[in-house]
This record gives sequence, structure tokens and C-alpha cells, in this order.
Amino acid sequence: MHLAVTTMQIDLHTLYFLLVGTLLTGAAMMLWERMAQPFRAAELGFWASGSVIFTAGAIMAMNRFSLPGITGLAAANILFVSGYLTWLHGVRLLDGPVGGLRWYAALLLGLALLWAVAGVHFPAAFWNHVAALPIAAICGLTALVTYRSRALRRLRSRPLAVAIPAGHALFYCARAFVVPPLAATYGADILSVVANITMYEAVLYSIAVPMTFVSLVREEAQDRLRAAARTDYLTGLSNRHGFFEQGEFMLAARGTDAPVSLLAFDLDHFKAINDRHGHAAGDAVIRLFAIVVRDLIRDVEVPDPVVARLGGEEFAALLPGRGLAEARRIGEAVAARFAETSVEGIRATVSVGLAEGRPGRGDLGQLLANADRALYRAKALGRNRVEVAGPAAA
Repeated sequence: MHLAVTTMQIDLHTLYFLLVGTLLTGAAMMLWERMAQPFRAAELGFWASGSVIFTAGAIMAMNRFSLPGITGLAAANILFVSGYLTWLHGVRLLDGPVGGLRWYAALLLGLALLWAVAGVHFPAAFWNHVAALPIAAICGLTALVTYRSRALRRLRSRPLAVAIPAGHALFYCARAFVVPPLAATYGADILSVVANITMYEAVLYSIAVPMTFVSLVREEAQDRLRAAARTDYLTGLSNRHGFFEQGEFMLAARGTDAPVSLLAFDLDHFKAINDRHGHAAGDAVIRLFAIVVRDLIRDVEVPDPVVARLGGEEFAALLPGRGLAEARRIGEAVAARFAETSVEGIRATVSVGLAEGRPGRGDLGQLLANADRALYRAKALGRNRVEVAGPAAA
């Protein structure tokens, strides 16, 4: 039995229509995401605008021979470069407001002048090879900016977001430097093959880039939600959940011979402060203590400390690499500095319990329980003092 196989080929015109469809779909997807992600509204707006500009460029490219001279070729190329610049600007905005609009305008003006001077004499070479260079440069810069972005540093999708424009840049470098010698060797027919490959690659790129942009924004939003779930709203410190999550991770990452100490804090007579001055004043006292303990631990340069508000007026500080003697000095310094400060004319003190452990010996919950027992003893002995758990207290 003989089977006949029919190969379906898609002409360039159909590929342009497909490109227009994918670009408009990408723009709509990013505009829809923009409504759900106001934190990245500017970036998503630029990326959606870039897709619309690409769409205009694709429509111009489809009709490039309907316009006189090189007008259609030049206009399509300049629109494409404008789209790439708009996408690049959106990526640059991820780390905060940036300039560069004059640089973009100068690049587009220079490209227009090149078309007017050289493109008139070598339109085919300019369209097929030279015009690929600014696209390759902008995409390479987009990959570099994405790689160096502080906002994307911890995102899982970051390598993909770097690889896609980097691969696109390499493809256009090949169009500029590899295709000309191939055409000289194998004839001009290879240019039609390259044109088809370019359109296939453009369709894939127009799908991959918007999906990657949306993925980055969504992943970043999820990270912010996770961070918020681990953060105490009033003080900006870790909350109980964040304390145990970060603390357990830190203990697991350190060697078993490295000491680790835990300071448990409880503000003295806090209920009386609330009753006498009101809850707003009580919140101000809690924020003041958070600032004191955070700044002091930063000043003594404890590596990777975990400072948290466990709830109410209770705080804890996990100090890796610090033994009992050093941790006690830190606890006493915190108590002394807090007693010397005031907010809204209110002075308060803090009692401190201290316990030492070793990574791999017991868990964080047990270490906190030991520090709590020392804290209760500090309360019983008169408050505004540091007590140490276990034999070291004697």
C-alpha cells in the first residue's frame, strides 16, 4: 500500500498575519495583567505598547512594496526597532524610574538617516542584513538588563527571561554576519529560506516574550505575598511564621560546631501602657523597640540575624555565630538603649531571656522555649534585665 504525503507550506503573507495575531494577543494579555498588577502597571503598559508597535511594523512590512522607493522598508524597520526599544524600556523600569528617551530618539533618527543615505542604494542588503544589527544590539542589551535586574534576581523564571532575548540577538547577528557569505556561496535563493525562518522565529518570539513578561510579574507578585505573610505589619520585622521559617533554614545551613544564641524579649508592663496611654501609643512603643533592636544588631554586625516580633509585645532575635557572652552583651545593650529612649513621652523597659544552642542539636522551638524560661526568670527578678537559660545562669 502506497501512502502519499502532502507537505503544507505557509507563505510569508500568512506568517505575517499569524505574527499580527500573536502580537495583538500578547498586547491584550499584558493589558489584562496590568489591571491585576498595579505595582507593575508602567512596565506592563510599555510591554503592551511595544507589541502594538510591532503590529504596526508587521502590517507595514506586509505592504512595504506598495509604498514608493524604500519608504515601506524603512518605515517597517524603524517601527520594529521602536518596538524592541519599548520592550527594553519596560525591562529597565523594573528597578525604578530611568531615563534614556533621548538616546532612543537619537538611535531611531540615526537609523532613519542611514536608510535615507545607504538604504536608497542598497535596499535589499539593508533590509536583509544591516537592519538586523540594531535589533541584535537592543535584544542583547535587553538580556543584559534582565540578567542584572535587582528586582528579578531571585525569580525562578529569570534565566528564561534572559535566554529568550539573548537567543533572538544571536539570531539577528547571524542574519547580519553569517547569511551574506552564505548567499554569496549558494546564491540569492537562500534569502527566501532565511526570510521564512525569520518569520517562524518572529512568531515564536512574539509568543514567548509576552508570556515571559507576565510570568515574571506574577512570580514577583507571589514573592511579595509570601514576604508579606512572613512580615509583621506594624514593625516590618519577621513575624512568628517568618521567624521559624528563616530560623530553621539558617540553622540547617550552618555547621554543627558554630554557636547560635537566641534572645527572647518581652516589654515590661505593656498592658499598663496600653491602658494609660491608649493602643496607638502602645503601637508606637512597639515600633520604637523594633527600631532599637534591629539597629543595634545591625551595628554589632551579626551575620544573617533573624529578628522577629512573635506577637503582642514579644520579640526574638536569633544570632548565628554568637556565643552566650557576646549575646548577653547584645541583650544588655538592647535593654539599656531602649530604657534610655522614649516615644510620645513614654518610657518603657524590656526583660530579656537568653539561650544558646548548636545547629543540629535540638530544634528552634526548643531553643526558644529555653530562652522563654530565662525570660520568665528575668520578669520574676524585677524586670529590665537579662537572664541566661541553663547552667550558665548560675
